Amino acid sequence: MTLFLEILFYLLTIIVLNSFIFYPLVVYFLSKKNSGRITIHGFEPTISVLIAAYNEEKVIEDRIKNIVALNYDHSKIEVFIGSDLSSDRTNEILLEYQKEYSWLKVYLSQERMGKAGILNELIKQANNEIVVFTDANTNFNQDALKNIIEDFADENVGGVCGRLILIDDEQSKSEGVEETEYWKYETLIKKAEGRCGTLLAANGGIFAIRKNLYEVIPTENAVTDDLFVSLSVVSKGYKFTYCNDAVAYENTGKDLSEEYKRKVRFGATNFQTLLQFKKLLWDKNKFLSYAFFSHKVSRWILPGLLIFLFFVSYFLIDINQIAKKIFYLQMVIYLLALCGYLLSIIKKRILIFSLPYFFVVSNIAIAEGFIKFIRKKHSVIWESTQR
Repeated sequence: MTLFLEILFYLLTIIVLNSFIFYPLVVYFLSKKNSGRITIHGFEPTISVLIAAYNEEKVIEDRIKNIVALNYDHSKIEVFIGSDLSSDRTNEILLEYQKEYSWLKVYLSQERMGKAGILNELIKQANNEIVVFTDANTNFNQDALKNIIEDFADENVGGVCGRLILIDDEQSKSEGVEETEYWKYETLIKKAEGRCGTLLAANGGIFAIRKNLYEVIPTENAVTDDLFVSLSVVSKGYKFTYCNDAVAYENTGKDLSEEYKRKVRFGATNFQTLLQFKKLLWDKNKFLSYAFFSHKVSRWILPGLLIFLFFVSYFLIDINQIAKKIFYLQMVIYLLALCGYLLSIIKKRILIFSLPYFFVVSNIAIAEGFIKFIRKKHSVIWESTQR
């Protein structure tokens, strides 16, 4: 029995360490050998920008003005904004701006379809070779479109992810959740994956694909749309790269309870998405399979891994010195997270406490999302998170 527990302990430890340390290091060093890019001077293909919106009256006007200000030939751009039966002034604002800009196309759904349903409708109307996906609450840097299309000069590139920067407002800075710092860590991994052409999950706020690679997003079983689109591109054997100079900005969530619900929803839909692409675990591209397991599968089963690791290391505490150290390391992390939670109550944020707190809360949300996935309680219908 002891031997079995020790084998299980080492296996769990290796999977967790691989996900957060070994894999990021491997992909980083490999990216140094795969940084070559094909560039064509004056490459400026036609672009279709797709935005799904639901009750976005607070941001939709600024979003349109942001697109107006982009440094790209607007005669080569068409922008489709689909309103998912919005009940505020979103539709009214869209129709007013449609009169002003010929490149703006508005789709007003007569029923709630969810983001996936709206994107599936918009793609039918898109005429251009490159499709850019973004959100109503995102703002692009002036050269974002110009920069994100450069990698498409390489015919082997099927998708490109831009750099999404999360911005804390004054309220978010005092809430005690360290989402921005964790996002910087994730961005470093995405950047390295992009250099290898194996970026697995594009930032929903800014990414682009070739239109002919778009797969209809499932709506009967809710999936995470940006993850689904990204994986559908790499599963076809195309590269998915990362453009550091295609910059977009979003505010972090202002309401912690709503942000938590968003993470739970994404947890449920991510499990459904990974199930759709389980064949990637045995892909002919072995590095892609390794990346898929390390950065996606093991991350989303992490709550279960951590629970098992905690109890297994506890039972081995008097037998195995490594297990003893791992157990106490877990205790320290969870105590720091508890302090982060207590500090969040009084609106204080200190990195050494807030980062473990964010890590623990995120994994609790994933676990709840998994329960919703198992019980089939997740839906394609989404509510906008206030940001």
